[in-house]
Amino acid sequence: MGVLVTGGAGYIGSHMVLQLLDAGEDVIVVDNLSTGFRWAVPSEVKFVEGDVGDHDLVHRLLRRNRIDAIAHFAGSIVVPDSVADPLSYYLNNTVKSRSLLACAVDVNVPHFIFSSTAAVYGMPEQNPVAENARLEPISPYGSSKLMTEIMLRDVARAHPLRYVALRYFNVAGADPEGRSGQSTPNATHLIKVAVQTALGQRPYLEVFGTDYQTPDGTCVRDYIHVSDLIRAHIAALDFLRKGGESGVLNCGYGRGFSVLEVIAAVKRASGRDFALRFEARRPGDPVALVAEADRIGEVLGWRPARDDLDLIVGDALAWEERLISSRAG
Repeated sequence: MGVLVTGGAGYIGSHMVLQLLDAGEDVIVVDNLSTGFRWAVPSEVKFVEGDVGDHDLVHRLLRRNRIDAIAHFAGSIVVPDSVADPLSYYLNNTVKSRSLLACAVDVNVPHFIFSSTAAVYGMPEQNPVAENARLEPISPYGSSKLMTEIMLRDVARAHPLRYVALRYFNVAGADPEGRSGQSTPNATHLIKVAVQTALGQRPYLEVFGTDYQTPDGTCVRDYIHVSDLIRAHIAALDFLRKGGESGVLNCGYGRGFSVLEVIAAVKRASGRDFALRFEARRPGDPVALVAEADRIGEVLGWRPARDDLDLIVGDALAWEERLISSRAG
């Protein structure tokens, strides 16, 4: 049997493809390449350029291939963009997920792994935040992901489909073997942007808000290495195949770092100083967002292997240097 990976040419999806290949799985990728890269998918993987919302295309792929699991990464992820263009996010993240689920039900695909987000929590009342915390997303991005979680819950009650929805905290880093990483030039992730600034690709780094109730006044986030995140997906796939029940799990390390702590780590790794520009708070930024991370270990037996900020930053820096070298070549 095989795994259909949607968005498999993107940052996180491409890491899933690599780890599935490492595990000897048969993999099919469908990606419309709107933000992904064809070169990010290894040549031995069956690649289909197309949209996950194309019902006929996805239906054919599922019918013609022995697929027992879908790993759904395709979607839009930039919170400010979702505020400016909410209908686009509800289309890409909710309507197209509905179409994918309909295909899975029709073809009797039994297992589904969904790329969700900590944005479903909105402004949590306390940190670390557990899976049973109140769900009050404050952006169309968070709402669009929560709607898909709700669809999964209801579909699993009505049909023989079981799922795991993984709520990501802040994903960073790159494949330790240098095979993939965050490759979008205008990405908004803090570690990516800080590394680009350290390497001279940006003139300065903006810091939004220095008056939060945190030790240094800047926001605190839980950063998880992309390889650890994908190991959680592989564990979820194994869990479902062994008969595990549907559920939702946080993906984080259970401890946070401030914006200024991340910047210091990038400066340590790169050996370079760079300019900062301090700006006002951005509307809707939580003071802190840190995972209660015990349950994923209890349910999936998952344990992090790269839980170290300097290690995460070092891998991100190495990947960015590789990207610069490839462009120069």
